Amino acid sequence: MTLKDKIENHKGGYLFYGLTPPKFSTDEASIQTIAANQIARLQGINLDALVLYDIQDESARTEMPRPFPFMQTLDPGFYSKHYLQELVIPKIIYKSVGKFSQGSFQSWLTENPNQIEYAVFVGSPSAHDSGLTLQEAYEIKQASDSKLMIGGVTIPERHLKKEDEHIRVSKKREHGCQFFISQCVYSLDHAKDFLSDYYYSTETGNTPLAPIIFTLTPCGSLKTLQFMEWLGIHIPKWLKNDLKNCEDILSRSMDICRTVAKELLEYCRIKNIPIGFNIESVAIRKAEIDASIELLREVEMMQRASALKNQLLQGNK
Repeated sequence: MTLKDKIENHKGGYLFYGLTPPKFSTDEASIQTIAANQIARLQGINLDALVLYDIQDESARTEMPRPFPFMQTLDPGFYSKHYLQELVIPKIIYKSVGKFSQGSFQSWLTENPNQIEYAVFVGSPSAHDSGLTLQEAYEIKQASDSKLMIGGVTIPERHLKKEDEHIRVSKKREHGCQFFISQCVYSLDHAKDFLSDYYYSTETGNTPLAPIIFTLTPCGSLKTLQFMEWLGIHIPKWLKNDLKNCEDILSRSMDICRTVAKELLEYCRIKNIPIGFNIESVAIRKAEIDASIELLREVEMMQRASALKNQLLQGNK
């Protein structure tokens, strides 16, 4: 079953890996080396898709100083087409729509210069930006003949304050989003609260649940922890204290990521909610990248075990 078939049939069990393209200023030889290393790490893993991020300067989103300076990266679609072809799996391209005007976005959809099949539209980090809004991008896509399958971003932590993340997901589905990738999750309770409202809000209707892919990110240093918080990732106070005071931050972080994956798999298996996981490393340190690959392999095994458990239980009924 292709990724498109799985999504359209509302199946679960997705395994994605997310990465950021090299810096725009990187020389050609270094880009090729980076791409070769990324491909080598992912060979032999049964991935459904590779997620490529479109990095924006989000300084206007918060008054907190950015822990690392912003540096423009290569366009993710361009990087995918020209450097990652050897990795023969679907690529999901994040696209920052605020970089476009209405006309240029229409042209991009029509021409699709990098033959993108899957995309996640991302709005501007600041409401004061003058570019295209997310709403406008959805409307232009719906009015076009583009065959691009689009997904949306969901932020379970946002559900804590407004309790409307499931409504946001429903509205994005009305605009054509067929799957959702979450911001990095460290709060299991927030994720379950969102999933619960998402599940029960559609239980009485005839609309099947769209797949939710939860992002998991190992944290290996206090600097990475600071950067994750700057990105808006919610890390509960008790866990933040543990990470700051433990001897091995990366090991403790991996334990939490495993727990989140295990708990969400079981919760969603019982309710038949289609989910998956997107593993990433927000840091460029080798230890954290290696940990993300280790977590990727472990989550793959968890999902296989969960699917087998479900088959056995169904067979005994």
